[in-house]
Amino acid sequence: MNLQSEKQSLIKWISELEDESVIQDIKILRENCKNGKDWWNNLSEEEKRGIDEGLKDLEEGREVPYEVVREKYKKWLSK
Repeated sequence: MNLQSEKQSLIKWISELEDESVIQDIKILRENCKNGKDWWNNLSEEEKRGIDEGLKDLEEGREVPYEVVREKYKKWLSK
């Protein structure tokens, strides 16, 4: 993983976000990192497993663009 490239990719993604709840979650994550809190410890084993599976999917090229997911689930996201 190229750390600089990953950071640039995240910056681009964050700059294009319109979902206030995601921005709020990122702010909470930032504060937890500043205070030395590890959010991972607060997750259930099922949540951890799901994240690990998602990361593996990304590494193996199985990804779905954000726009496609947003369109598919828009009826639940707009509430």
